[in-house]
Amino acid sequence: MRTLTLNRPQSLNSFTTAMHAGLLAALEAAAADAGVRCVVVTGAGRAFCAGQDLSDPAVAPDLTPGAKQPDIGALIERCYLPLALRIRSMPVPVVAAVNGVAAGAGANFALGCDIVLAARSASFIQAFAKIALVPDCGGTWLLPRLVGRARALGLAMLGDKLGAEEAERIGLIWRCVDDAIFEPEVATLGARLAAMPVAALARTRQVIDAADGLDYAQALAAEARAQSEMGAAADYREGVAAFMAKRKPRFSDR
Repeated sequence: MRTLTLNRPQSLNSFTTAMHAGLLAALEAAAADAGVRCVVVTGAGRAFCAGQDLSDPAVAPDLTPGAKQPDIGALIERCYLPLALRIRSMPVPVVAAVNGVAAGAGANFALGCDIVLAARSASFIQAFAKIALVPDCGGTWLLPRLVGRARALGLAMLGDKLGAEEAERIGLIWRCVDDAIFEPEVATLGARLAAMPVAALARTRQVIDAADGLDYAQALAAEARAQSEMGAAADYREGVAAFMAKRKPRFSDR
């Protein structure tokens, strides 16, 4: 398991262009390292990530009347798009360990991970409407698929703080746990995933995401193709052998 910590606690780990570059490089390194079988992303200090740092020159508006404004869309394409796509294409499971507030792009970055485990004191805020923007970092795609259109619009338009317990209740995240046991629960989850057949888990993410754009017959056919691939791999043989021998499997594919 490799833990990546967003480490700008004085700014609630808000994104800058430099932080984007560092995080993407760390994810690429984890993806290329055959010894990494699970990635956990968390935040330093009291926040997970407060979203975009609005003092970053790439987004800070020029308040001079008539001045040319920064192209925020260009920043999205340059920084957020590759980050979101890298998370969804990682060869291993990715856990967002949300230790505090996750706001704006920070919330949607977390929701793009495979499993979101949050401390009970954590919260999620779609803060975009407060500064006259729309959800980004995949939020427009993720929110309605996680909680439905009505809740997605309510969260995005009103920008209310959503506690971790309520986020779990409505299906926005997988689970929230008491703060006192948050860190050991993260460690246990990461170790559990790392011991599982991670190639099959990554493929599971892929076919579930792809199924959203398929009809039922197409989804069944995609499952068959994935099972052909997985069934030819070493982990399948090891899993069956371990099951028959009533022993713990030792998965190695990645």
